[in-house]
Amino acid sequence: MGLRFLSIWPNTPDDGSPTIWLEEETGDLIIQSWRADENTIRQAQEVGSVPGHSTDIPEHETMIRLPASMLQFIPRPDSEGNGGNSGT
Repeated sequence: MGLRFLSIWPNTPDDGSPTIWLEEETGDLIIQSWRADENTIRQAQEVGSVPGHSTDIPEHETMIRLPASMLQFIPRPDSEGNGGNSGT
């Protein structure tokens, strides 16, 4: 697994800042960021995702909050429509 560092939160003042890496073989993003608080998780569960999909978070997963300023460091696919399941 070859990880490539993409960015750390700009002008970070400490050691616990959001960071993004790219797994070059798969294109997966590895993200370190703040854990979403209970209110955010509850709101996401109320909104839901695709019809019939559970809103529970499995033990092997977590929900994180990535600052909007970090979105600029996420690589974009060359063409549109290669993304995940939007439910539409």
